[in-house]
Amino acid sequence: MSQAFGFPARGGLNTNLNSLELLKNPGFATRLSNFEVDPDGGYRRINGFTAFGGGSATRPNTTNRVLGTFAYADGVIVCSGTDIFFSNDGATWLQINRSSVAVGGDNYTTFTGRSALTRTSQGQCQFAIFEGANFDYGEVFIADGANKIYSFRMEGTGALSTRTFFAYEITVDGTNGVKYITVHDHHLCAAGVGDNLNTVYFSVYNDPDNFTGSGAGSVTISDQIQGLKGFRTDLIVFAKNSIHKLVEINTPANTRIDPIAENVGCLSGYSIQEIGGDLVFLAPDGIRTVAGTARIGDTELSSISRQIQSIITSISGSITDYVIDSCVIREKSQYRLFYSGAGSSPSIAKGVIGTFTGQGFEWSETQGIQAFGLSSTIDFNGLEKVYHGDKDGYIYNHDTGSSFIFDGSTQNILAVYETADLDFGDIGTRKTLKYIRTSFSPEGDITPVLRLRYDYKSTDIQQPPDVTITGIPLPATFGTSLFGSATFGGTNDPMVRTTVQGSGNTVSLRIRTDDKNLSYAVNGFYIDYMPSGRR
Repeated sequence: MSQAFGFPARGGLNTNLNSLELLKNPGFATRLSNFEVDPDGGYRRINGFTAFGGGSATRPNTTNRVLGTFAYADGVIVCSGTDIFFSNDGATWLQINRSSVAVGGDNYTTFTGRSALTRTSQGQCQFAIFEGANFDYGEVFIADGANKIYSFRMEGTGALSTRTFFAYEITVDGTNGVKYITVHDHHLCAAGVGDNLNTVYFSVYNDPDNFTGSGAGSVTISDQIQGLKGFRTDLIVFAKNSIHKLVEINTPANTRIDPIAENVGCLSGYSIQEIGGDLVFLAPDGIRTVAGTARIGDTELSSISRQIQSIITSISGSITDYVIDSCVIREKSQYRLFYSGAGSSPSIAKGVIGTFTGQGFEWSETQGIQAFGLSSTIDFNGLEKVYHGDKDGYIYNHDTGSSFIFDGSTQNILAVYETADLDFGDIGTRKTLKYIRTSFSPEGDITPVLRLRYDYKSTDIQQPPDVTITGIPLPATFGTSLFGSATFGGTNDPMVRTTVQGSGNTVSLRIRTDDKNLSYAVNGFYIDYMPSGRR
């Protein structure tokens, strides 16, 4: 008599548990490449990325590597080579690293006529924005580790030729360059300054350009600073081997640094993001959070990446070989971290995606997204904009479309989801599988390939051939679906039956696609099998 076994795709990637522990958690994935965990359940193949500017897209600075991007006004600011650019169409780029004036600003003709303010040895960039009471778009600050902080502000709407521009460098400590910046409690805060790598500087209250007036100051710690981020009323200072918080920044007599942890450090200031009310960062022993406890003024640290510890250990062990970038995609409750060699091919670039679910963070991997200068920003219309660049100077709309782009040509998205080995509750019984029903949520025509491997992929038994799953019905959506291309009254999550072959004590399933089709989600499986003896 046949029996049934079903389970949802839930729990995310787990590279940490041993094979026996995984038997208890069939929803975990042992491989989840170019999938993302859906907060509402299932594993969804990720979107691709598209050229900023579409068919008219150009590179802002020829083949120079992108060092930073930031959504601003109605376009994007890009740092590349020794220059900084702005574009609102992706086709025409305005070079903005010029020395303007702080009061009054320049019209377009005057601004474009000023000589370039070369950003010598410009490195990976960080951005911060000060909204200002009367600013159209806010004042943007850019730190690159080699030069003074650069300030840019633009006022006005319509064509760029009708707008007013303000641009200049800000002195924090003599001629020293600045690496890390953030805006916290009406101050511009800076660290990684020249030869004072242990010092946090902060500007005058509500005057981010002024680091010498009343209310400005600095605090020094005993560890090299790796990044800064505001958290509630405190400024969290991430150092190599410790975490601190700067408190009471607006009360000079009480301003001080308090330790949070003396044996946990931060590997990269470019990994620090805020999600779900907590700060997330890459530590040597995992991706951790800085969170507030129930006690007022208290802070706790916790690891959220235990499920993928082997991947994090690999990143940590080669951290000097990688360019690290990260962002938060708010509408998906996702933290994305990408790592790639500065000159390596985009096709081998990797990343991890952590989705915040009701069970905590669940993880997956990416390959083929070289996200240099990655940023996610709420623009002046209140819309979330996500951009990234690559080593060849291209700018992309991140997390959109159904393909990747390498060297200007579109490429397939290779996506693989592999389950843990399944024993259906009894590893000692041999099972002959008859059919599998897979629940999909297709967003377009898809033809995934199903592979079964028995007894931990044993080479001592004949393994069945792969099966292409066809005929997955698309649900009809009133007002958008075309006649003949969707199933009237069809469900959004069709269960597709596939006849399969083979037998074993355990079996693992793999879903694979390698195409430019629209995305889909795998929600779970229902397996019909026949017990056929105990050994």
